[in-house]
Amino acid sequence: MNFNKIKIVLWSVGILLVLFLGYMLYQMTQTETINSMMTVLMLILGLVLGGVIAFLLSKKMTAAPPVITDSSHTIAESMRKVFKVVAAEGHFNEIYNYEETTKLLNFIPSKKKALVIVQAKVLVGYDFEKFRWEVDEQNRKVKLLSFPAPEILSTETDYKYYNIEEQFFNLFSKDDLARIQQNGKKQVIEAAKKSHLPEVAAEQMRTLLTELLEGKNFFLENSSKISESKNFIDYNPMNVGGGKVST
Repeated sequence: MNFNKIKIVLWSVGILLVLFLGYMLYQMTQTETINSMMTVLMLILGLVLGGVIAFLLSKKMTAAPPVITDSSHTIAESMRKVFKVVAAEGHFNEIYNYEETTKLLNFIPSKKKALVIVQAKVLVGYDFEKFRWEVDEQNRKVKLLSFPAPEILSTETDYKYYNIEEQFFNLFSKDDLARIQQNGKKQVIEAAKKSHLPEVAAEQMRTLLTELLEGKNFFLENSSKISESKNFIDYNPMNVGGGKVST
């Protein structure tokens, strides 16, 4: 029911209420000394009062537009030079089902649950600061001594909430939503670890280095070092990108 329909209902209820009160007063005051003119005046007064009451109620139901004030302050904590190269990109859709049951007074169950679709873009690459090699100028060769494991360089997430169910004494809090987002991001990263992203990144990096060196008339030796580590390095899900929420 929209606001216009609510106003019509309020007006109708107010008019009917006042008509009923006027009729009751007429019945209570029906004596030989009260003439028909007095009755008409009472009914008119009742209509006026009913209109005023309905108008005041409808004005009270009118919601004032919200006043929004925004302010932000950005502080750069630190900056440093890095040499990290993105070699693979993965897109994931994770269905995360959250359910929590508590007991009121230790015996009345109260449940809240939500179905969350986590859409994420995961960027995988390498930190060249951990890259070790040896250059043989005479034989025009670059020998790989060690090559770093792939890293999750960035995770962009979007959360869509569906089928949110909560009870009056068991509502979702900000901490609950933060925990849901953190757990959803962990699930995405676990899915990325089990995917073929490390192999795709390794093959892309081998091709990139080979073509760069061939352009300088160098040969890449020990290229198998790139594929030796197929597992991601240790990661912290809270440090691999943010996310946005929609419902």
